[in-house]
Amino acid sequence: MPAVAPLASSPITAASANLPRVLVMGTGSVGGFVGGSLQAVGVPVQFVARPRMALALREHGLVLTDLQGQRLTLPAAELQVLDRLPASGPPPELVLLAVKSGATAEAAAQLAAALAPGTPVLSLQNGIGNAALGAQLAPGLCWLPGMVPYNIAELGPGRLHRGTGGRLAAQDHPVLRRLQPACERAGLGLKLHADLAPVQWGKLLLNLNNPVNAMSGLPLRAELLDVGYRRLFAALQLEALKVLRAAGIQPAQVASLPPHRLARLMQLPNWIFTRLAGRMLNIDEKARSSMADDLALGRATEIDALCGEVCRLAARHQVAAPLNARMLALVEAWPQRRKPWPAAELQRAVAGRG
Repeated sequence: MPAVAPLASSPITAASANLPRVLVMGTGSVGGFVGGSLQAVGVPVQFVARPRMALALREHGLVLTDLQGQRLTLPAAELQVLDRLPASGPPPELVLLAVKSGATAEAAAQLAAALAPGTPVLSLQNGIGNAALGAQLAPGLCWLPGMVPYNIAELGPGRLHRGTGGRLAAQDHPVLRRLQPACERAGLGLKLHADLAPVQWGKLLLNLNNPVNAMSGLPLRAELLDVGYRRLFAALQLEALKVLRAAGIQPAQVASLPPHRLARLMQLPNWIFTRLAGRMLNIDEKARSSMADDLALGRATEIDALCGEVCRLAARHQVAAPLNARMLALVEAWPQRRKPWPAAELQRAVAGRG
């Protein structure tokens, strides 16, 4: 896994005059961390947030930390926090869409009503189809798929922590080329692609661990060190890879190993896994999946944008994906259980034996 650049902070200078005005639509963990990191290096940022997060930012500001022990503080007085899209003032030149996948349609309608035609909207959401859905519902805007590789956890009001490494990825666009140097200075990274779909599928394969982590009740590193949970993650990946082969899709390598080799590594006993997976285990003790946060707070999850996406692709190509289908059902049934699943019990349930 790539090393994480330290959090950076620099005042606005003449060199930052060419930076695009950015609006974060959906200031949760991802939107808050990416938007806050960009503001710290001089990018003008507005944060549109739901009431819980808006209150946290107005009272506590933003405190951004990472696994290298870096810490960046943005006082509340320096943040422009909005309850809704602005009706006046300079329009944004780029929107970072960071709402949950299930809220894409609602956000697209709001953005279409408020933004100038052609405004670029970069989806920083999990899943595959959010930018395409946005383009269908709000065709006057310029929808760009993006990919966030790192895990970001909310540790408290306004306290966001990046627990893993990686670089942002997005479909190439002139406004993102303007933003690229600021992303580098902010430690976010940004790689631009002519076609992001292989990268998105590569990230989705990694995100199939999100429901496993959420159902385990464990921090991410502890879950990956449990061979039972790890083998379940591998089974979900291998099933998804079978579906991708049937669809003729070659996922990109977005981790330290190609997808097939990574899935095989996950199946190894701990004494071998821990020797071979050093870079993968470069995760601090605070990291957990965003889905774990969603379950803990009683929020809707993005399971349909992960396992559900695999199941829909399988149906289109007339292949089976029973493991992903059962995992989707188990996450959706969480409100009736509300307690962690032991690894062996979760394995049986996903295999259809529980």
